[in-house]
Amino acid sequence: MLSPRLKVGSYAGLVAAVFGLASYRFYEHSGPRSAPGKEQVLVGTIVQGLSQAHYQPERIDDAFSKRVFDLSLKRLDYRKKFLLQSDVAQLMKYQTEIDDETKRGSHEFLDLSTKLMAERTKQMQALAHEILAQPFTFDADESLQTDFEKATFPTSPADQREQWRKLLKYETLVRVAEMMDEQDKRHDRAKVASLAKEPATAEPDRTPAQMEVEARKRVLKFYDEQFADQPDANEMLTEYVKVICNTYDPHTEYFPPREKEEFDIQLTGRFEGIGATLREKEGLIYIEDIVPGSASARQGELKKGDAILRVAQGAAEPVSIEGWHTNKAVTLIRGKKGTEVRLTVKKADGSTKVISIFRDVVVVEDTYAQSAVINDPSGIKIGYLHLPAFYADFNDNGGRSSAADVKKELAKLTAEGVKGVVFDLRNNGGGSLNDAVEMAGLFMPSGPMVQVHDSRGVTNVLNDKDPRVQYSGPLVVLVNKYSASASEILAAAIQDYKRGIIMGTTSTYGKGTVQRIIDLDETLPNELASLKPFGSLKFTMQKFYRVTGGSTQFKGVASDIVLPDIFSYVDQGEKEMDYPLKWDEIKPASYRPWDDQPNYAKLQANSKARVAANPAFQQMTELVQSLRKRKNETVVSLNLEKYRAMQHMLKAESDKYEAIQKTAKPLALTPLAADRQALGNDSVRINRSMRFTRNLALSKDITLGEAVAVIKDEQ
Repeated sequence: MLSPRLKVGSYAGLVAAVFGLASYRFYEHSGPRSAPGKEQVLVGTIVQGLSQAHYQPERIDDAFSKRVFDLSLKRLDYRKKFLLQSDVAQLMKYQTEIDDETKRGSHEFLDLSTKLMAERTKQMQALAHEILAQPFTFDADESLQTDFEKATFPTSPADQREQWRKLLKYETLVRVAEMMDEQDKRHDRAKVASLAKEPATAEPDRTPAQMEVEARKRVLKFYDEQFADQPDANEMLTEYVKVICNTYDPHTEYFPPREKEEFDIQLTGRFEGIGATLREKEGLIYIEDIVPGSASARQGELKKGDAILRVAQGAAEPVSIEGWHTNKAVTLIRGKKGTEVRLTVKKADGSTKVISIFRDVVVVEDTYAQSAVINDPSGIKIGYLHLPAFYADFNDNGGRSSAADVKKELAKLTAEGVKGVVFDLRNNGGGSLNDAVEMAGLFMPSGPMVQVHDSRGVTNVLNDKDPRVQYSGPLVVLVNKYSASASEILAAAIQDYKRGIIMGTTSTYGKGTVQRIIDLDETLPNELASLKPFGSLKFTMQKFYRVTGGSTQFKGVASDIVLPDIFSYVDQGEKEMDYPLKWDEIKPASYRPWDDQPNYAKLQANSKARVAANPAFQQMTELVQSLRKRKNETVVSLNLEKYRAMQHMLKAESDKYEAIQKTAKPLALTPLAADRQALGNDSVRINRSMRFTRNLALSKDITLGEAVAVIKDEQ
């Protein structure tokens, strides 16, 4: 979330008043004998409030109704395995009625959809037991469509039964294949132990038939847990309200009281666990972000966009969390410092991997800006500056500022005599808007850095007012598809002023909006106190624009030099979300580009030639092309031999990516002299500093290596 560091003022007070007035209308119009229910107040307050306070308010009409209907149906039965086409036909009559329901405070569509899902769920539980009572054979040439958006709702009970048979067969097949792979690994370990004349742990082999029996038991256990964990009326209401909010834009969200507590914990990062934020989408729990400095960040294998399929506590039996809500999933994933959690994840390339992470307290120090010196064999020193997030002390409690920290790091790099700086914003999801503006001003004289446009049509140009330039040498800014929000503001300013080279994936994430969180309980009148708590609402209130007038929303920031990247084939970013705000333009600000501009044509041509001649980049390009071709191949075989062959091929390609990274020449990095002197005998801080440079060197980052080459071209 991009945080604007808003103070309580006229606009903030106006927003609170809008929601308070919206809620009061329900109390006022209901009268003492017909007190409004919680559903009526919650839905009505949010819809009427957003219709006035959201950056792009919706008219509560048939178009609004269709958006809510479509997204509700998508989330209600994402696998299209519960509802029949006849059920969908019943619900269709409400497709243009939801706006009218909202205005009169009723919820017939919610009631009917809840009723139908409860009935079908009970029927499907009995059907699953019936199907899983019989063994599966995996030698037939059958297949299953795993992309449920391409699937259709069953036309009849017989069609539904066949779809369920294939689904349950597939999930049993997956578990059998995993057991066979684990048994093969055990054989390999035994061979190694035998050659080394070491004792090996003897464990009896199981036949495929025995594995099939065990796999069916696990699948049945998973579904029984799913069927037993059906949402109650309050949870269904919560999901419905979330759908309504998300039809405004992906970042407008409703948090019931419990989820707001989880959100606050994630923002602070002060908890024991793996240090990853989660996102629920279409029945799966995805990694939304990796908290810098956390156990997950240090372990390194868990990535944004991974889908968590199963969770195991150490060596215990894994628990499938497919179909779970996020607040339930975190109860298994989070845990005490030092304990092990094993996550079975589905990677973006379709392969599955078991990742072992030992939980820990988030190391706050690792979330801060860090820098090091790259000692190139040519004798040139190049600065490397890494910023994981745009952090700030929003409560003015004497905490650290990312802009102030980057300023200090640049001063230390200048003292080292570096001839260029590589500023790494990869995987930086944003943070403080003010710090992004101040940080851009470190590389340029005073002037406008970004424009902020609010729902009232007012544009505010945010300027860096300090004429001093902290660093004026060659600059490369590294970005990827997960560089978002404040990262995009900084990258856009650097690019628009022609101050440096933006380098990385084709474009950044494309989140060009600002959100505000309000406590609904604080806005509601005292007369509705008996219905509290209502939770909180995060809504989009502003949009930011480049000094050129174009938005970073939806499109992101295009790189000046594009490099092959493993995520190049993956559809990630704002434009892949449901109902994102679109790209547009406003009036440009008045600004003067940098005088000593890079020779873009020369740098681009030289980089293109190097990348084409680099075996590691060549292999990366081939891998991306292969993955892009396979991305749309969503039909999987239910033949065990064919399925295992495909999974082994996917794993081989995944391993190839890791091998490609290892072919790069390691960079020679050293901590800054100022840091070494300041650390003294503080062993904890010394270890942190050494870990930063050691991990950079070991990573053999081919993208960073090319960034160094671009800096050298500017000499």
